[in-house]
Amino acid sequence: MDFIEGVGESSSPPRNFSGFGNYDVRNDVYNRLVETGHDQAVSNPDFREQLEAHFNRLPPSYGLDVNMDRAEDVLLHQSLLTLARDPEKRPVFHVRFLENISTQTDGEDQQIVSTQSSPRPSFLTTNGGAVSSHKRTRDHAIDFEPCSKLEDLNLDVRKNSKEIEGRFLTDNFSQRQEYSNVPIHEVIFSTIDKPKLLSQLSALLSDIGLNIREAHVFSTTDGYSLDVFVVDGWPIEETDGLYDAMEKAVARSEGSWSRSSNSYLAVEKPLAAEATSGDWEIDRKLLKIGERIASGSGGDLYRGVYLGQDVAVKVLRSEQLNDALEDEFSQEVAILRQVNHNNVVRFIGACTKSPHLFIVTEYMPGGSLYDYLHKSHNVLELSRLLNIVIDVSKGMEYLHRNNIIHRDLKTANLLMDTHNVVKVADFGVARFLNQGGVMTAETGTYRWMAPEVINHQPYDQKADVFSFSIVLWELVTSKVPYDAMTPLQAALGVRQGLRPELPKHGHTKLLDLMQRCWEAVPINRPSFHEITVILENLLQEVENDSQANDDA
Repeated sequence: MDFIEGVGESSSPPRNFSGFGNYDVRNDVYNRLVETGHDQAVSNPDFREQLEAHFNRLPPSYGLDVNMDRAEDVLLHQSLLTLARDPEKRPVFHVRFLENISTQTDGEDQQIVSTQSSPRPSFLTTNGGAVSSHKRTRDHAIDFEPCSKLEDLNLDVRKNSKEIEGRFLTDNFSQRQEYSNVPIHEVIFSTIDKPKLLSQLSALLSDIGLNIREAHVFSTTDGYSLDVFVVDGWPIEETDGLYDAMEKAVARSEGSWSRSSNSYLAVEKPLAAEATSGDWEIDRKLLKIGERIASGSGGDLYRGVYLGQDVAVKVLRSEQLNDALEDEFSQEVAILRQVNHNNVVRFIGACTKSPHLFIVTEYMPGGSLYDYLHKSHNVLELSRLLNIVIDVSKGMEYLHRNNIIHRDLKTANLLMDTHNVVKVADFGVARFLNQGGVMTAETGTYRWMAPEVINHQPYDQKADVFSFSIVLWELVTSKVPYDAMTPLQAALGVRQGLRPELPKHGHTKLLDLMQRCWEAVPINRPSFHEITVILENLLQEVENDSQANDDA
């Protein structure tokens, strides 16, 4: 699906905690722990460095949600992440009671009329945080502020309460007809980060009758997750029974917690063939669809929220569904399920139940390179340009290494996150090379299309290399390719040997690479592995020259 606007699908924001002015939450956390005489802060000479390392692993949104009155929670999170490094302890989880919410019942409607918080007593005490006991941690004598900054997910939070109450209410727990107390608990998980982890965790909580009220998810730079859920559905404050129920639920999904397809971890990638639809099928009730950000011939792209994270939702229009569109949709899901790389947009899940077909991916707030160049009218400095094309080349190298041909590589399908990492997106016409059959001719977008594709000749991954050459030209010149021609005129010109005019101001090594990549004979074009090496060497050369000039 060729979206008009090219705005895409969210990675973690840049890890810079100084968000407003020079304020840094780490200093406040450190000072608060020292002032309160916390054992680690007072006795551990490496404490400050370890605290800095903890914050540096996490995105800035983590620092924004720290409650300074409960600075010890940072150490709890640090301990959970440390325990999660041990495969025998994963997933590590921690449960505690937060508060009672008093509700007034009128038929099926419930209205919150008051809240009452009660700190939980300590079951286990350790030096500074969580302990592991059969993959779990117990409460500590610290009150915790509910995640008030998290968006309410409106997840039908009462649906299982009556069933749970019937099984677990004690004799001294009474409920009036008009008023009832709803205990609110917090559940924190830490394990290896991987696609669909949020769906797995939410399914686990639902399995034991818990309803997610709020969720806050964090991914570390080294491939672990810290996921905080505020839930109801457990009818009493006491958490021993809840721990037991969670341990049983975790045991039922044993074996799926240690596998990661995060690019930071050198562990085995789960094969798509081993996955079932339950691993990635999106529950529509958990997805909020917001504004439309792009439109295409067969569908629309929306910004949305899924389990507390910003996402992009590609929705096929039910009234326009046909066999070809459904086949394209299935192919895109099949490919997205298998890919995981820092320079490829991250797949979160999909709904495959016709007529409601949609794909959910990470939201990329930086938009597309096409908009960055041609709507915002940006001109790239050489070092920035090189970083961008290295990102693109690495993403494409990964796809080709996994026998995937993109077939529609262009700036509109190259998206930027908040810290300017570029990712390859939109796999609507992508294809596995080894799936057999004849490659469809004239697949992609004419201005970026390789001549062999236009000419209905056999083609392979080198067609993507040709498209990359046009992307490279576009980034160097900040112009639309063949802007004086219609797309069809451009295609006819390319099949006869036409190429964009070489820019006079471009770096000679870039121009040489550009010409090699748009060679008419596909076998003469370099691979993306070679392209990456060339670009990284050139970037190093440019940076060395810049440093030498600064020193002069």
